[in-house]
Amino acid sequence: MQRMFFKIKNYSMSQVKENNTVKVNYTGKLSDGQVFDSSEGKEPLEFTLGQGQLIPGFEKGLIDMKLNEKKTITVAKAEAYGEINDDLRQEVKNTELPQDIKPEVGMGLTSKSPDGQEMKLHVVEVKEESIVVDGNHPLAGKDLIFDLEVIAISDAEIIK
Repeated sequence: MQRMFFKIKNYSMSQVKENNTVKVNYTGKLSDGQVFDSSEGKEPLEFTLGQGQLIPGFEKGLIDMKLNEKKTITVAKAEAYGEINDDLRQEVKNTELPQDIKPEVGMGLTSKSPDGQEMKLHVVEVKEESIVVDGNHPLAGKDLIFDLEVIAISDAEIIK
């Protein structure tokens, strides 16, 4: 078994750049101030920039931030979850639903697209003989505000 070691080139680099692994405390809010996600009371978010793990605007907002720096960024919907796609909203007759489901607004459902991909849907309306489901991300069509604090920056390389 071959061992791999990691050498931390510089754990407290001066500024965040592409391919850095960062730890961030954050709070995500809508324009009306409603909090939709936060690391408060949890572990900080840790990820590597440029890997596509997070929405593009969040990653771009961290570029050039310094260790322990705090700032607030606004991420336009195009750099977040995009515009609302009306084609992802559809009405489904109750007869097409599994019998054991009693749909309620906000309920999450999973469906398969015609090409076999799994889709996450949420119920947005319950009618007498049907429901309306939406396949858009719940934050689609919204600009997002993030309070950010960079608490660690590292640049690791594998040593063989």
